[in-house]
Amino acid sequence: MINRATVLVMLAATALGGCNFAPRHQRPVGAIPAVLPQGGAYPAMLADGSDLSAIAWNEFFTDTRLRQVIALGLENNRDLRVAAANVLQARAQYRVQRSNLLPTVSVGGSAQVGDARGVSATTGSGIPASGQTVEIYQANVGISAFELDLWGRLRNLNEAALQEFFATEEAQRAARISLIAELASAWLTLAADRDLLLIANDTLQSTRQSLDLTRAQFRVGVISELEVRQADTNYQAARNDIAALRAQIEQDRNALNLLAGAPVADALLPEGLGTQDYTLSQLPGDLGSAVLLRRPDVRRAERELIARNADIGAARAAMFPTISLTASFGTVSTALSGLFGSDSRAWSVGPGATLPIFDFGRRSGNLAAARAAQQGAVATYERTLQAAFRDVADALATRGTIDEQLAARAARADSAIVAARLSDARYRAGVESFLITLDAQRTAYAARRDLVTTRLNRANNLVSVYRAIGGGLS
Repeated sequence: MINRATVLVMLAATALGGCNFAPRHQRPVGAIPAVLPQGGAYPAMLADGSDLSAIAWNEFFTDTRLRQVIALGLENNRDLRVAAANVLQARAQYRVQRSNLLPTVSVGGSAQVGDARGVSATTGSGIPASGQTVEIYQANVGISAFELDLWGRLRNLNEAALQEFFATEEAQRAARISLIAELASAWLTLAADRDLLLIANDTLQSTRQSLDLTRAQFRVGVISELEVRQADTNYQAARNDIAALRAQIEQDRNALNLLAGAPVADALLPEGLGTQDYTLSQLPGDLGSAVLLRRPDVRRAERELIARNADIGAARAAMFPTISLTASFGTVSTALSGLFGSDSRAWSVGPGATLPIFDFGRRSGNLAAARAAQQGAVATYERTLQAAFRDVADALATRGTIDEQLAARAARADSAIVAARLSDARYRAGVESFLITLDAQRTAYAARRDLVTTRLNRANNLVSVYRAIGGGLS
């Protein structure tokens, strides 16, 4: 006689002894070079094995106001909330799939009362005589059609769901890093535009003075109307730039508020970009391209690849018979008072097996589709890794040359400012034509604007390097 303990032992042995037809995961190699680019335009990085991605964002960004803005965005940004909701959804789906590995235990009870009319009375047979009322009471605990996972189909479906859950977690991390970088870039852009507005205001004042001087000289007949119109051209250009920059600054604030998910207080906004650093300027680094494997988008692609391998295992297992088990243990009695008596116990075990013979290619089609999806996942992983390599290479190429660019822009701006001042003095002394002075003013204005733009590019580049290598999670 098979008791409950025997059944449970058989179930455990069956589950533990099952097969797995999923391909063994092997990380694709050879898609990118073994080391990050070096030499030429690329900066000399300290190959000390340091993990740049381990530097917390609130350590990397050194400005207190910027850190507060980033913290505000991490708390309120709606895209980040969507990513968090996706993680919760994937976790719930994994729990649903995992439940299929264990039997569903249900408790049931029934009562039947009927008329035995037409049944012949038989003495001692236990069958009631004709016209008597029949009562049957049952109570049982059992499992229904529990699939024995001999071939690993359920385990592979569970593994696929688990890897999808992990992939959504990596997607959330990638969204978090992206948000930190975008918040920093928006904040720095606002700072740079405020510097540009100051330059435009300075230029407006200087061109206004030149315009007033030429008008006065025109009234006394010293110069022609041509010089007046030329001076007015510079003045109106500065007016236009001021109006455009004021609008741009408000748009910068709107963009920052959207990323932060809440209005950013004026006290947290930058007055200007200036010349100071807002991030760590010296970044340790690992010259090996294996550092890219820690990027969340690369990890997500690898999780997806593992999930597709599990899908192949599930599709292969579907080619074999499906073995299920139905079992129950309970009591049966013809009287409610005797339902839990010592002689009312009843049990049943009913194994079953099914194997479709003709499915018109459905199972083989599912297997072919799973293999194709796995090949696509390999290509996606390699493409993601290549894109990550390019991101880092592009950021490092700029990092290796941006300081030289900044030095050249600063020297050019200094020379242009001095040249404009000297040209204006020579014009007022009557030594030089006004056309040369106008050209010197335009050159100085453009040089100062270019210097601010280069400073912004340098600040954003440091953020890009940090983001490309996968920092910012802590």
